[in-house]
Amino acid sequence: MSQLEEQQGMRVIALEEHFVSPAFLDGPGRYIKEQARTPASSQFLAWLSDLDTGRIAAMDTAGITVQVLSLGSPGVEQLDAAEAISVSRETNDYLAAAIRRHPERFVGLAALPTAAPAVAADELERAVRELGFRGALINGHTRGRYLDDQFFWPILERAETLQVPLYLHPTPPPQSIVETSYAGFAPEVTARLSTYAWGWHVETAIHVLRLVLGGVFDRYPRLQFVVGHMGEGLSFMLPRIERYLPAEVTKLQRSIGAYLRENLYYTFSGFTWTSMFLNLLLELGSERIMFSVDYPNASMVETRDFLERLPVRPSDKELIAHGNAERLLRL
Repeated sequence: MSQLEEQQGMRVIALEEHFVSPAFLDGPGRYIKEQARTPASSQFLAWLSDLDTGRIAAMDTAGITVQVLSLGSPGVEQLDAAEAISVSRETNDYLAAAIRRHPERFVGLAALPTAAPAVAADELERAVRELGFRGALINGHTRGRYLDDQFFWPILERAETLQVPLYLHPTPPPQSIVETSYAGFAPEVTARLSTYAWGWHVETAIHVLRLVLGGVFDRYPRLQFVVGHMGEGLSFMLPRIERYLPAEVTKLQRSIGAYLRENLYYTFSGFTWTSMFLNLLLELGSERIMFSVDYPNASMVETRDFLERLPVRPSDKELIAHGNAERLLRL
């Protein structure tokens, strides 16, 4: 046990913690830099950019042992292939350097140029075998195409072969869906309703169901995905989904619930509400739930306190805090 763990009593691994690289800020994330004009937005950018003493000090204050780091939204998935390849590789190298500086505190999830699946599969392998990363994070659809499209299956096949998970992170719905379902309000209302208030959570849940119904897990039965935000609403709807999409209708090898319990893991990432946690726990089990903050979008201290207050057995809390992550990421 490390000195930090001795002081704070429990090893805690945070699964969805974000950063930005110079290549990202000069490319798809340039708006973050351009908006950093107020003290609050400037501080947010500083938190995202810090991969050294400031971030580690905040982790120590909150009682978080390890952060699993991934590139911040919107990632590289909406870029053309050439730019996505360049930014992904530079960003992964940048993160790898930070992990080498702090190998006991940081773990990496790769950014992948999903617009070029064969290249993305090779970049995943490079990140895992050469850089020591433990998987990858993918920000939703790639210009309106979802991962059940066989175009992307080289990435999924390589992840299964490497035995590393893919974290499916939200991204805004395609513009056509925004215009159909979320337009007609004040711009700020549309922007929030279509993203972090509702839309991108529903979008991610639909993406997961597309993976299941598209036969991805029948073809790649050992493949593991992770989703955040207490499961993006999937656990709440699961009994209804299974009632109206039974195996005799889907023609899949297992029930939808079986895939959600055997091929997916779930994290908190900004959802510190006990009622939502209990629903996730009752439907999917403690062995599939992992701690996450969604830093710097959410507070490390608040989320760590939420973990302490969970109404579960100590053995389940240990699984959620670190045991499941250690097993999944082979830490």
